[in-house]
Amino acid sequence: MSKSPVPSGPLARTAMAYVLAGGRGSRLMELTDRRAKPAVFFGAKARIIDFALSNAINSGIRRIGVATQYKAHSLIRHLQRGWNFLRPERNESFDILPASQRVSETEWYAGTADAVYQNLDIIESYGPRYMVILAGDHVYKMDYEVMLKRHCESGADVTVACIEVPRREASAFGVMHVDESDRIVSFLEKPADPPSVPGRPDIALASMGIYVFETRLLTEELRRDAANPASDRDFGKDIIPAIVARGGAVAHRFEESCVRSGDQAEAYWRDVGTVDAYWQANIDLTDVVPALDLYDRDWPIWTYGEVTPPAKFVMDDEDRRGMAVDSLVSGGCIVSGTAVRRSLLFSNVRVRSYGEVEGAVLLPGVVVGRYARLRKVVVDSGVILPDGLVVGEDPEADARRFRRSPGGVCLITQPMIDALGQ
Repeated sequence: MSKSPVPSGPLARTAMAYVLAGGRGSRLMELTDRRAKPAVFFGAKARIIDFALSNAINSGIRRIGVATQYKAHSLIRHLQRGWNFLRPERNESFDILPASQRVSETEWYAGTADAVYQNLDIIESYGPRYMVILAGDHVYKMDYEVMLKRHCESGADVTVACIEVPRREASAFGVMHVDESDRIVSFLEKPADPPSVPGRPDIALASMGIYVFETRLLTEELRRDAANPASDRDFGKDIIPAIVARGGAVAHRFEESCVRSGDQAEAYWRDVGTVDAYWQANIDLTDVVPALDLYDRDWPIWTYGEVTPPAKFVMDDEDRRGMAVDSLVSGGCIVSGTAVRRSLLFSNVRVRSYGEVEGAVLLPGVVVGRYARLRKVVVDSGVILPDGLVVGEDPEADARRFRRSPGGVCLITQPMIDALGQ
């Protein structure tokens, strides 16, 4: 590792963010049957990818590329509607880069590294000094400018963002084994016996899938990797381990650059990759003081601002009162004669009378029929729930009709509802 002169001024303005958003996220089951994981709705208003993109914008990065692949229409439509405000006349750019066989007529993106390699000509046309490679499927707030500075100061070939996790849970991650100066001495993918952080035997460092390179060096690495027929064309399997092996990689602790709402707030990062994790992360937002602050005006989460009428609550009889408590309710919703508790209602949800809704994540356009009782559910967008439907009271009945997770969350889609009448 050798240090190069650190440019004056914000490093983010010399950088390009490249978001890898092609993955399905199969552990989210039917939620990703029609959309890629980064396009999954989150937080009553946004999509998962909005967090990585918002971090880039809030950090000062004004050149962004998004590589898409799996069932990309929903994601591309969202990006076109919500992220078209960057202007080339201000030296800004926003490129949506679907897998389009640009290098080979027979291959799509073969891996995360290949998803960058196939678009090197586009990247080089902008001339960024630094590349910030991002995963598009995690929920967190982070200032990439801090990580860029750390990268320059260390003289590393690559800087890898890492999050501290309990060592007993680290086998589910790619784990960085570091020395006392946070130089990465080895990288292990889902190890049975994860190495601990020096001086902290119960803590391990897990990769967040966020990397900083100088563009020149990244280009060299990608071209070298593309020439290797044995490569998986993947950052975690090929690019990063090769740099680690020659001593050119350092770890950057998420705690140093995470954006907190208060001095005591946790360093919030979530991989909402399972139905249970997705439900819990959404429901956690209903806490009086949630760990993830969506109301922080200093670090806003940008998204597509759909034009909707205000949310509306109607009926005020003793057994038919439209209300929501400890809940997030988006525009276009109408809650009529039912109490909604500890739930998230995305845009244009309709909840009809005489029901009970608690611990529900209702995606856009859901209609809840009269006398329905819902507990601990995720309902996919556009689903029409029939009158009198009861979910969350009989585990065996729920498992026969719907997708019931190990944690007892019921995922409901329209085909599942349609099958009830067969």
